[in-house]
Amino acid sequence: MNEVTHFFDDVTLLVTHYNRSKSLERLLQSFKNLNCLFEDIVVSDDGSKPEHLNYITELQNSYAFRLILTPVNKGLGNNINKGQDAVKTKYTLYVQEDFEPAADFALHFIDAVNIMQEKPGLDMIRFYAYFKYPYLKPYRNGFSEMQFKWWLPGYKKFYYYSDHPHLRKSNFFEKFGRYPEGVKGDVTEYRMMMSFIKEKGKAMFYEDYKGLFFQKNSSDEPSTMKRNFWRENNNIFVHLLRETYRHFKFNYDLFLGH
Repeated sequence: MNEVTHFFDDVTLLVTHYNRSKSLERLLQSFKNLNCLFEDIVVSDDGSKPEHLNYITELQNSYAFRLILTPVNKGLGNNINKGQDAVKTKYTLYVQEDFEPAADFALHFIDAVNIMQEKPGLDMIRFYAYFKYPYLKPYRNGFSEMQFKWWLPGYKKFYYYSDHPHLRKSNFFEKFGRYPEGVKGDVTEYRMMMSFIKEKGKAMFYEDYKGLFFQKNSSDEPSTMKRNFWRENNNIFVHLLRETYRHFKFNYDLFLGH
């Protein structure tokens, strides 16, 4: 019995990479194992060490992808920007190198592409998150429309956008602008989140938000994203201060921030 090949035309797999060539290989092999083919694959590297760049070059013999380089590390914003600039298809599946798709990825991704095509006003579909978005309107096949209204209670409504795996229109920059460069990765993500809200982005959320992609970190290639004490500390008093701070900061940035 022949295995079904899933070819996603008009979709580019965009992978951002930095010093985690084995993780990149695992991701690409995972899609290959699932018989998922994309019209194009772009790997955007952020100035990795020579040993990783050499390994990536060897990977091109086994996986057909275009490698976009920079001579020095310029941060997350620049890495996504130059990678997205290289995309030529209508849609982009953005995945960081430390993720791996689930066994049933293809079936749900087919639904996602179909939804993007039938809803021209939709900007992105999110596949992974640390928590379930609090305001969702069921659509179909496990996908729900994300609802953002400034008066809805709680600060978690502001997490409307994320750099975690998602499908988006490749003309994303035309509506929301480019990713901020020259700042830390979490600041880059935060500012794009606010831009997405201010420009009234439309998004969907896959409700089994930890069932379609898995984040893989090994001791050999640990995460390169560093969080500060304020964000990571679980002390109850620090937690309450953090919740209060986020509530007021998010509202301030939405209405008065630049």
